[in-house]
Amino acid sequence: QVHLVESGGALVQPGGSLKLSCSASGITIDTYAMGWYRQAPGKERALVAVHDYDGTTEYTDSVTGRFTVSRDNAENTVYLQMNDLKPEDTAAYYCNIYPPHTHYWGQGTQVTVSS
Repeated sequence: QVHLVESGGALVQPGGSLKLSCSASGITIDTYAMGWYRQAPGKERALVAVHDYDGTTEYTDSVTGRFTVSRDNAENTVYLQMNDLKPEDTAAYYCNIYPPHTHYWGQGTQVTVSS
């Protein structure tokens, strides 16, 4: 059974930084493209960043230059470094393979950007 456990979310002031982690079990992430997704209140869940198994990365326009996705295959963990956070980044953040598997969604981790 696959479990993806997100952590690292917090309340942070605008301009601050956070690093999210996604620990995987039941799958070996080095054979998958891994994605970070987020869902803001009243909105649909949306893709934020992708880290492919060959090391290539892609980002949604609103986070390009501020967020960095990375992975540690030995730890079976994916990371999302978020800098210069803005109130519009407030959301629950999730990881999943890319494209996402319906049954792999975890509980997410809440990021709130507010002064």
